[in-house]
Amino acid sequence: MVEVSNAVVNWDGQKKQWVIRLQIGGEVIKRPAPKAARETTDDLLRSAAVKVAEDEGYHLNPSTVTVTR
Repeated sequence: MVEVSNAVVNWDGQKKQWVIRLQIGGEVIKRPAPKAARETTDDLLRSAAVKVAEDEGYHLNPSTVTVTR
């Protein structure tokens, strides 16, 4: 499995949802976090990012996910 080099989860105020950005080399994949409330904990957001990465066919270490609020 290909490793994700960088992952960021941040709140999109316009869309009122969390957005997961996975960077694999020069490619960036953006996906909404599935049904995550604004007050969701960082651990749940990291888990969501790992699940999205796996669904896309990539490996993501949860300790490397950055959550920005």
